[in-house]
Amino acid sequence: METIEGNAMLRLLAASGPEPDHADRLNLYGRFVGSWDIENRFVDPDTGEWRQNAGHWHFGWVLGGRAVQDTLEFGARPGTTVRLYDTKNDVWNVVWFAPSRGDICRLVGRADGDGIFQEGTDPDGTKIRWTFTDIEPDSFTWRGYVDRAGTGEWELEQEMLARRSD
Repeated sequence: METIEGNAMLRLLAASGPEPDHADRLNLYGRFVGSWDIENRFVDPDTGEWRQNAGHWHFGWVLGGRAVQDTLEFGARPGTTVRLYDTKNDVWNVVWFAPSRGDICRLVGRADGDGIFQEGTDPDGTKIRWTFTDIEPDSFTWRGYVDRAGTGEWELEQEMLARRSD
C-alpha cells in the first residue's frame, strides 16, 4: 500500500504554480494559494438563526497549474472546490462538493472589478451567488447568497472573513 507521500495520483494532482501561458488569468484564484483562518457566520437551515464558527481554508495549484483547488474545513466534514479556467470563454468553471453530505454546487466565476463573482445552482436547483470581495494580500471576504424564490432577490446566507495564516 502506498503512503500519501508516495501516492502517484497525489503527485500528479499537485502543481507548483500556474501554467505559464495563462498565468495572469489563472491568478484570479491563484492569489489565494496558501492557508487561511476563517471566521464564518451562517444561517442555520433548521432554525433560521445566525450561527458562528471558525475554520481553515487551504488553496493550492492542481492539474498542471491549470486549476485551483481548495479544502474548507469546519470540524470533521471538509468540503472542496475545484476551479477550472476555460481559456475559450474567459470564465471559470467552479464545482464545490461536500462528500459527507452528498452536496454538489456548480457555478461560473469571473472577475468583477477587484473581486470575483460566481453564479450557479445548489443541489436542489436553487440559484446561488458567491462573491470574493475586499481582497488584500492577507485578507478577503467571501459571501454566499441564495435566490430561494427565483425572483432575483438575493438573501445573504453565509459570510466568511479570511486572514492568511501561512
